[in-house]
Amino acid sequence: MPSLQDQLRGLVYSTEHGETCPACRQALAECRCQADAEAERLAALDGVVRIRRETSGRKGKGVTTIEGVPLAQEELKALAKALKKRCGTGGALKAGVIEIQGDHREVLKTELETRGYTVKLAGG
Repeated sequence: MPSLQDQLRGLVYSTEHGETCPACRQALAECRCQADAEAERLAALDGVVRIRRETSGRKGKGVTTIEGVPLAQEELKALAKALKKRCGTGGALKAGVIEIQGDHREVLKTELETRGYTVKLAGG
């Protein structure tokens, strides 16, 4: 990781290119950082979708988390919307993990299996 001085010295805006990416110093239109990070995330997956119920850090409120879905960000967002609609609850998409409010593990497992994914119920 570059030092603080190197980070502060970086070019932020150029009249020639407009805004630049702080990581690769390329113009935002030419920056590949986000695409590379997405490709790394997809390459690290093992093909198994894991569903678990979590209450940690949520003041006792349970959410069902779905991780390991091998889809790009936009497709993952559309899947999250469809799953929230299927369960009739709210939720979010955070860092490649779909969060659905409440305990809907069985409903989500059957829905994802009908879509052709290999699903495991993980955790307690």
